[in-house]
Amino acid sequence: MRMNVDTALAHLSLDPTAPLDLAELALYLARDEYPDMDVEACLSELAGMAHEAKRYQRGDLDARVTGLCRYLFHDMGFRGNQAEYYDPRNSYFNQVLERRTGIPITLSMIAIAVGHRAGLEVMGIGLPGHFIAKALLDDQEILFDPFHGGRRLSAEQCERLVEKLTGDPFEVTPSTFEPMPLGHIIARMLTNLKAIYLRNGDFARAARTIERLRQLVPDDPYQRRDLGISLLNTGQPGRAIDHLSAYLQAVPADEDTDSLRRLLHQAESQVARWN
Repeated sequence: MRMNVDTALAHLSLDPTAPLDLAELALYLARDEYPDMDVEACLSELAGMAHEAKRYQRGDLDARVTGLCRYLFHDMGFRGNQAEYYDPRNSYFNQVLERRTGIPITLSMIAIAVGHRAGLEVMGIGLPGHFIAKALLDDQEILFDPFHGGRRLSAEQCERLVEKLTGDPFEVTPSTFEPMPLGHIIARMLTNLKAIYLRNGDFARAARTIERLRQLVPDDPYQRRDLGISLLNTGQPGRAIDHLSAYLQAVPADEDTDSLRRLLHQAESQVARWN
């Protein structure tokens, strides 16, 4: 039965751990940009990949992770898109499947989806500035980095990786490697996509992506702020007024309050000229 994305996001807004299939949800979300994409065909491709990956799922956890990474990053050629990191296609699951390239979170999602279907428990770990994966078996766990070919990571290497990417000191704690719930993974994926569209000045797609984020985090005033700005830039001042006003009411003393009040006045002036 076809997944209803609106219903799925509503469930995740209430329970980020709701038992939904990550790949299926990511594919249906991708239809916002690729409406003719065949979700069932993509899911069948994942099932076929998992069938092949099962050949590598023998032995202890070390052997299984090695096998999964060899299959995905050597045999299938999945790789991190370092040359075009901010290409929005890197954030759409169907495009990552098709092009075999993506960013840390979507490549980790591929590892989670194929690993799960092949019988290996793989979870997402949201480090600051970088997303990695963790495989579990009994009381063992292994961290690995799908963006860099599945290389293994120790806690100390994670600290250095985050410090290199963020420029800030970072020390792992017992909660650092807690698996990220599905709802938070999807929110992080959409947040990356939103940032890319805003960076490119593509406000129509940014607004569409923020609308999806608001389904996951309906009480986040900053999403209303960004949606209001995006709608104003797409020539929808009437809709922008509601979101900008709601943000200023929720966060009346933010550092950007003055500039947002000017944008609100601009939106109100545009609407007044139409009446």
